[in-house]
Amino acid sequence: MSRFIFRMLVFVVFCPGVRAETFVPPSVQKRTEAVGSLEGLDPLLRRAFSDAGEFEAKKNPGAFDWLATHAEPGQTYWDYCKSGVALPRDKRTKLYLMPIGLFDPELAPDLEKLKAYTAAYFFPMPVEMLPVIPDAEMKATSRINPGSGKKQWLTPDILKAMWQKLPADAYAMLAVTMTDLYPDDSWNFVFGHALAEKRVGVFSFARYHPAWSGEKADDSTKTLVLRRSVKVLTHEMGHMFGIDHCIHFQCNMNGVNHLEEADTTPLDLCPVCLRKLHRAICFDPVKRYEKMKDFDAANGLKVEAEWIKKRIEAIRAVSDPSKDDGRKEWR
Repeated sequence: MSRFIFRMLVFVVFCPGVRAETFVPPSVQKRTEAVGSLEGLDPLLRRAFSDAGEFEAKKNPGAFDWLATHAEPGQTYWDYCKSGVALPRDKRTKLYLMPIGLFDPELAPDLEKLKAYTAAYFFPMPVEMLPVIPDAEMKATSRINPGSGKKQWLTPDILKAMWQKLPADAYAMLAVTMTDLYPDDSWNFVFGHALAEKRVGVFSFARYHPAWSGEKADDSTKTLVLRRSVKVLTHEMGHMFGIDHCIHFQCNMNGVNHLEEADTTPLDLCPVCLRKLHRAICFDPVKRYEKMKDFDAANGLKVEAEWIKKRIEAIRAVSDPSKDDGRKEWR
């Protein structure tokens, strides 16, 4: 398998005993160094890339969590700058979402909401949703998972078809589906698989609804499915921009091994990864946060909306010396 197989949201159930070297959470100094020097930046950007207590340091992993089973070197901001990743320039400036198969409204996230959140998260890049590709037109190897009894598609087949059809103006394209996925015969399943060097990725929402494990839906289920879906979508798209797994803070770019671990990671980026994304697409941090806050507030993501509201206030306070810098709110 390509090394990029490890730049995705995965749960490897056939080797739970594999252990990485003991992970030691980075110190405050290491986290600050990972952000890089902010000298010379606009004051608003300096505040946006600073941690005044808003962000939680990376936690020690549980026995089956990602960092307990994968030795991650981490990627600082300057590592990112030196990585040579191709950034959205010239003609390749658009993000595409490609839905595949049936999207049952009782189980699947709303596709238009996925598009709207992607557009807010990666503002100001344009986002386009392609027409749904019917199951019958998906020429990918399939199998029935012996554990779940449900159909799965082989991800390398999907990815190959995607990069052959990548639009000329696409910086990256992600396929989304409600069909379960697997990357190799030896794997039980995979949530997503991204090939950063080809700028394509695919991921499945099949296991995000509680019905997958036989649980009943309730009033909070649609919000839960939406939160999980936009989280993995933006995580995988982050890999398209060359952003590696984060080991510095609790962050949307944390690697995760299972759904329970994924549920503990935040939706937004830490200062290190936020600065990487800014280098890639040069957003106005306040405008980006405003768009995300509006989406969160309108779609039941109340905790996220309140967190972003405080971030906006803290960043804006930098330009108004009569206001507090926002630090007290985080203590």
